[in-house]
Amino acid sequence: MIDLSKAGQQFLYMKVGTHAKEPLEDIIKRKTLEIEQAGYAMWGYGGNTCHPQTKVQPFARTYEQRGGVIYLCMEEMDSRHFAEQVRAEEWSVDGTEWHDIPPAISVLGSRYALVIKNLHKEEFDISLRDTKVAIGDCAGVPGSKYIKGRVDKGCLEVLAPPSVDPHDDKPVHIKLVAEIIDPYAVLLRNKPQE
Repeated sequence: MIDLSKAGQQFLYMKVGTHAKEPLEDIIKRKTLEIEQAGYAMWGYGGNTCHPQTKVQPFARTYEQRGGVIYLCMEEMDSRHFAEQVRAEEWSVDGTEWHDIPPAISVLGSRYALVIKNLHKEEFDISLRDTKVAIGDCAGVPGSKYIKGRVDKGCLEVLAPPSVDPHDDKPVHIKLVAEIIDPYAVLLRNKPQE
């Protein structure tokens, strides 16, 4: 069980649901099997708010060097992500050196992926008002002001003990958690045509 009640705790928040026409429950089953077979999974996503090189990698590396573990905390949402189920073939940390994705792992319809283990269901509420963006141009912005509209993920830091203000923003309900592991987040692509 993770504890996000301490000031300074950092985590990656993400809304999740149907992705590349695959229901969330099917994704969870597939990723659990990938972790059993390969020791880790790649959780695909898109959008630049959590770009692997400029956001997730430095965020996670710095926190891990201080002895922390970065958790991916996921809130379920209704999603209409109907991209084609194209499996990425290669991954890269830096966009220069590319590696084959192991056969046991499938990342579908995504530009990026988080590298995770210990994927499990865990339910709790957290107020994004008690968090701030931890990295990038929006660093310091309250999580409740940052996660709005099309922004559905962020590298966040807990500010203080949970708020007891009855007029607080509605807390988000986390249902799924995973541990993000080195190399934290990667770029994806299909092999270039020769």
